[in-house]
Amino acid sequence: MTTVPGTRVSDEVLAQLYAEARTFSRWLPRSVEPALLHELYEWVKFGPTSANSQPGRFWFVTSAKAKEQLKAALAPGNVDKTMAAPVTVIVAYDTRFHDLLPKAFPQVDARSWFEGNDELIEQTGRRNSALQGGYLMIAARALGLDCGPMSGFDAALVDRTFFPDGRYRSNFLCNLGYGERASLHGRNPRLSFDEACRLV
Repeated sequence: MTTVPGTRVSDEVLAQLYAEARTFSRWLPRSVEPALLHELYEWVKFGPTSANSQPGRFWFVTSAKAKEQLKAALAPGNVDKTMAAPVTVIVAYDTRFHDLLPKAFPQVDARSWFEGNDELIEQTGRRNSALQGGYLMIAARALGLDCGPMSGFDAALVDRTFFPDGRYRSNFLCNLGYGERASLHGRNPRLSFDEACRLV
């Protein structure tokens, strides 16, 4: 099927990605194949980032050993749902993302913009990895997965455990799998356009 840029997708697709999608805390006992996680990233990588910097790094926590390591860093309210989820993604960012800019953004010497500027590296890495984490959730929903994004964890402990050399830093976590819809509560209200937006 060929897509045409600038063409609106169907209401059914929009509903799957947004209106019908929910944040899940309970999961069906159904695994997520590694091939699907590879496919997921192949879509995520196309999301735009500053100067195509792509600082996001995604650790797919699936093994029992890795889940136990992650468990120690979770807030109590996040333990059960994370242990039950087939996959938990640590959405992190690379503090040396600019080393790859000669490949990712070869038009100019973009690496020089960041080298030695720790504040700009931090801002760019955190902001753009958060964007990439958002792209990951939308792509996961498009591929039939459900998501459970969350804060509520000890980021310093996650970093020491999974990124001991200090190069990567965690931003947020996201459980992935096939959600148990029967456990969902009614959707909470969303803000209206007038409450959240201005045309200026």
